[in-house]
Amino acid sequence: MREIAAPSLAERTTLRLGGRAIAELVLESFEDALALPEYLARLGGEPLYIGRGSNLLAGDGELALVLVRPRFIHGPEIIGEEGGKVLVRAGAGVPLPRLLRFCAAHGLSGLEGLTGIPGSVGGAVAMNAGSFGVETCARVKRLTIASGGQIREVDAPALRAAYRSLAIEDANGRKIRDFLVLEAIFGLTRAPKDGIAKSMRLNFFEKKSKQPVTAWSAGCAFRNPAPGVPAGKLLEQAGFRGRRLGGMAFSPMHANFLVHEGGGSAEAALALLGEAREAVLRRFGHVLEPEVRIVPCPLR
Repeated sequence: MREIAAPSLAERTTLRLGGRAIAELVLESFEDALALPEYLARLGGEPLYIGRGSNLLAGDGELALVLVRPRFIHGPEIIGEEGGKVLVRAGAGVPLPRLLRFCAAHGLSGLEGLTGIPGSVGGAVAMNAGSFGVETCARVKRLTIASGGQIREVDAPALRAAYRSLAIEDANGRKIRDFLVLEAIFGLTRAPKDGIAKSMRLNFFEKKSKQPVTAWSAGCAFRNPAPGVPAGKLLEQAGFRGRRLGGMAFSPMHANFLVHEGGGSAEAALALLGEAREAVLRRFGHVLEPEVRIVPCPLR
């Protein structure tokens, strides 16, 4: 395990915001995960599991956090077949785009909808990342996780995936409250390579035409408040498309994308999110809940 002092969140998140944490622990073997409780007790602060930082809005200044980064970059690799599915294993630190390129090259279908999501395998699983009707956890056959100082294998029936979230139940039906994804095994189907590659290209260009995929962004700021009620549409109707404050903005391309235009701060980002939330509640009666993970300060 490598320990890095005073890491910058601004250098570790796609939003390019955030102060400095107490330390960063880089896990380089599964055994490192077993030693986590001891390290965390010594360092103090709250652990923050972080992959590529694509869904984080971190506070300014000195943060009472210890970053935990699983650097498990083994795979992707085909490890067999089960129930008519091809099993593909990938470490939590594998970038999602690398996994998708592997699938396209080997004619494995099921994850094409995740094209354009910049996160890691572990982060995509932990937040059940989704796009174009595909959710990550729907394709998971098995996980290896660390929890309570133990390493566990978890099969798909124990996963309780919901919109942008994942819970896990143990054999007694109790929720495992705190867990770190170490690796995932996906169940995919064989399909023509050309068709998979074409689908990925179409998804990427459609996303690029509607979303600021090259901007400093944490993705969607708010969850949809109800089925068929897009948060982006509410924000646009409330006048927040392109709205700016202190170097932060709601993208002119998509009203629900929070972007950092340069010189911004978490304080400005939270103020802008708060203004948008109040405006939508006042005009439409919907309470918008953050989809971006805000640490360590919640949106009030």
